[in-house]
Amino acid sequence: MAVTDSTLFQKNKDEMSPGLQGKKQDFPWWMVVIGIVIMATFLLIQFNPDFNDAFMVIKAGLSITITTTLIAYTIALVIGLLVGLGRVSESKFWRNVATIYVEIVRGVPLLVLIFFIALVLIPATTNLISSLGGFFIKIGLDSMGAKLVTVNNRAVSMNTRAIISLAITYGAFLAEVFRAGIQSINKGQMEAARSQGMSHWQAMRHVILPQAVRNVFPALGNDLISMLKDSSLVSILAVRDITQIARLYTGHSFKFAEAYTILCVLYLTLTLLLSLLLKLVERKISNDRK
Repeated sequence: MAVTDSTLFQKNKDEMSPGLQGKKQDFPWWMVVIGIVIMATFLLIQFNPDFNDAFMVIKAGLSITITTTLIAYTIALVIGLLVGLGRVSESKFWRNVATIYVEIVRGVPLLVLIFFIALVLIPATTNLISSLGGFFIKIGLDSMGAKLVTVNNRAVSMNTRAIISLAITYGAFLAEVFRAGIQSINKGQMEAARSQGMSHWQAMRHVILPQAVRNVFPALGNDLISMLKDSSLVSILAVRDITQIARLYTGHSFKFAEAYTILCVLYLTLTLLLSLLLKLVERKISNDRK
């Protein structure tokens, strides 16, 4: 009898173990490890004067990092949507214009593009606007020309240049995301909408785009996280984000370990919080679709 009971116990244990093992495998151990790293760093900040001093200096750039990312991403979304629509347009002209923009941006390194847009394209644009203002004055349109002629390259701050640079570069990446999302929708839905009397734009706006955006939301979220990390590159334009402030701090304190450890953990914390937030939104969208 004892053997039988032991056998039954072992059998029940074996039947229960796969479920327990599944729960252990599903547990987010990676989050625990990252959480320990973050907590350990903030304990160092709390109790180590060198870490505390570095953190108090570097955290001043958090607002610039966050606002630059959010504003640039918002503009990039608009650019990406318009260019994405151009990529699937029935017009060969707009399709080719959109393709040229996407291929140029995707074919040049991000760092080089930031230099080019901020230090070449924006100055050229401001000079063109100023020259256009002078032309308007010559032909008698003084009121319009007087406003344009005052446009000065030096008036465009490096923060603004950084935002424009990130928006233009990420606009191309988001355009491909939107293009893929639009093309993932069955063509029959466009035909059905058109058969109901909708124009191409109305069908795209009311039928295709809402479904496409839901389909590509995870990809859009990934690009937002990527832009948050790539916003560190604007430090090359002397924008005082957390990366630039960390570089300046190490330049006179030589506390490289403290400054760059805090910098890594700050980016890790921001991206982790943003990733969790996006997962909550994605889960809500998934539940609404059921």
